[in-house]
Amino acid sequence: MTEGTRPSLADAIREATSTLADAGVPSPRIDAELLAEHLLGVGLGRMRALMLGDTPAPEGYQELIAERARRIPLQHITGVAHFRYLELAVGPGVFIPRPETESVVQLVIDRLKETGRLQGMAHPKVVDLGTGSGAIAGSIAHEVPGAEVHAVEFSEFAHAWAARNLLPLGVHLIRGDLRDALPAHNGTFDVVVSNPPYIPAEAIPNEPEVALHDPPEALYGGGADGMELPTAAAASAARLLVPGGYFVMEHAEVQAGWIAAMLERSGLWDAVTTHRDLNGKDRATSAVLAGPAA
Repeated sequence: MTEGTRPSLADAIREATSTLADAGVPSPRIDAELLAEHLLGVGLGRMRALMLGDTPAPEGYQELIAERARRIPLQHITGVAHFRYLELAVGPGVFIPRPETESVVQLVIDRLKETGRLQGMAHPKVVDLGTGSGAIAGSIAHEVPGAEVHAVEFSEFAHAWAARNLLPLGVHLIRGDLRDALPAHNGTFDVVVSNPPYIPAEAIPNEPEVALHDPPEALYGGGADGMELPTAAAASAARLLVPGGYFVMEHAEVQAGWIAAMLERSGLWDAVTTHRDLNGKDRATSAVLAGPAA
């Protein structure tokens, strides 16, 4: 179709919104606008201004809408995931970071600010176990100048995406298993943070974007209850932290009580605390490694 016969931008987005709604996409209008902005490359505000005139829809727009209607993740189509202040490169083979994980990053940053003031910790040492795309580690490196940030990722594909995102930010990335990674650094980290796989084996996600496109190794935590990798992350945190060091882990809302009890039962942790995300769901649990503060 030639430019002169393409529908206007406003009409195309209106039709695309209807198409995506019929396909069950959770946010059809937003996705329709973001895909148009992706092709135009002018910013969302400018794109919405162009909708007021007779600007034609960008070439290839209908093809992208058809992909999204097949429930291919928006971020796989655009190649970008927005997370806090970062634009992360993402695609097949890596878990797409979720907005709720931004609150986990904030817990780490708040802790570092607090302990930095109280203890004069100018260069805190932080590790992200199971970094995926690098969202958590990259955000900490970006927002906490002077932090020494490490990240561990087991998947070959996810590690490649993480390298693309993290190396420009100065993060020390290794390919390894969160269960036994970084043995040379035992007892040296001020903060360990993790968003490990935690979905139970039989709990197939309802959303096609997750069930069909997020890598299974980034979803399922191992065992019938999904708790093998979260338990391993807690054990690694206890091994890696200095006494008084801070551990925070993301989990499903229904797992909050189990994880808090697990940490308390171990006898290794003080100040076990459950934290809610912006939607009011029990999203993360933090604890402080028992012992004198560093």
